[in-house]
Amino acid sequence: MLTVDRLCVDIGRSRILGDVSLRVAAQEVVCLVGRNGAGKTTTLRTIMGYLAPTSGTIDFDGRRLNGLPTHAIAAIGVAFSPEEGGIFGGLTVGENIEIATWTRASRRSPAERMEQAYAVFPNLRRYASRGGTQISGGERKMLSIARALALDPELLLLDEPFEGLSPSIIPAVGRGIAAVTRLGPGILLAESNIHHVPEYASRLYVIERGEIVFSGSVADARRDPHVFRIAGGTP
Repeated sequence: MLTVDRLCVDIGRSRILGDVSLRVAAQEVVCLVGRNGAGKTTTLRTIMGYLAPTSGTIDFDGRRLNGLPTHAIAAIGVAFSPEEGGIFGGLTVGENIEIATWTRASRRSPAERMEQAYAVFPNLRRYASRGGTQISGGERKMLSIARALALDPELLLLDEPFEGLSPSIIPAVGRGIAAVTRLGPGILLAESNIHHVPEYASRLYVIERGEIVFSGSVADARRDPHVFRIAGGTP
C-alpha cells in the first residue's frame, strides 16, 4: 500500500532524513521508533505532503505522492493524527470529527463515519457538544485519532499517540487503536519508546539521526541491545 524509497529531506542546510525506506501493507500495523529528534515526525509529515522531499519517492496504492498537496493526499485515503493533536478549539468535539467527513468522498455516509469514530472511542460521545480543547489531554489524543478515522482512510498515520499521556489513560488509547486495526486501514505509528509499541504491531523500523538502522520484528529488536537502547528501551 505505502512504499517509501530512499527518502531524503533537507531543511535549510541540514539533512533531516537520509535514504529512509519503509513499507506498509494493507491492514498492517507498522511502527517507526526512535528517540526525539530522530526523524519520525519529519517522515510522517513528508508522506502527508507538509514537507517536500529533496529526493526519493513516496508511492501509495500505486500512485506517486511526491508533489501532491496535503488535501489531495487526504482525499485519496491517507489520514494523519499529529502528535500535538491539531484540535480546533473553536469547534465542538462532534464538529471536530464531522469536519473530516467533508474531506474525502466515501461509500459510508458522514453519520456512519462519525458513529464508527464514537464506537472506537466511546468516551468522546459523552463530550460531543463540549469544546474540542475543553477535554483532557488523553481525550484530545482520542479525538485526533477519531477525526482521522472519520476520513474513512485506507492508511492512517499516527504520530506518538501515547506521548505525554498518564499511565492510566494509555490502555484506553491503545484499545482504541487496536479497534481501528480491525476496521481495515493500514497504520504507520511513530513512537519514541519501544515499550509503547503495541503487541499487535506487525513489525517495526528503528530510526536514528534520520536513517533507518533496523527493520524487523519487535522480538528481534528487543533481543538486540543496541537497537533496544536507541529505540528507547534503556537509558
